[in-house]
Amino acid sequence: MMRVVATAGLLVALCPTAGVAERNLVPTLDNQPDVCPDQPPEPQWMQDIDVRESHKRLLIQQIYRAQSMQRIVEAQSCECPTRYPSWAAAERVYVERFASSEYWDIVEATSAYRHQANELRREAMPICEAAGNW
Repeated sequence: MMRVVATAGLLVALCPTAGVAERNLVPTLDNQPDVCPDQPPEPQWMQDIDVRESHKRLLIQQIYRAQSMQRIVEAQSCECPTRYPSWAAAERVYVERFASSEYWDIVEATSAYRHQANELRREAMPICEAAGNW
């Protein structure tokens, strides 16, 4: 009985605190990256892509990510221009290889590029951490 009373008292004491803390959270629309603040934005057409075509955007993002990790590993450097170049190379790969692909082919390619990026990430992460860009 004493445990029930103590638990109830604790809940009464903490609930108003949680409500106040939640009200103090202010959402921000500032999407400033933690590293390399001059990262190039995604091309506008990618941001405007129809939700039914969002799988294409995900593929381009994974191509870009895999290319980024590959450049870091090859250069053994994680300077911002190496890690975050323009989107042109990723767009080119998408247009040349996948622009006319069917949905499931794009999903499969996205998974392959994600896997490639994750494998390269293991090598790229220590390089970027040493440069303060992770």
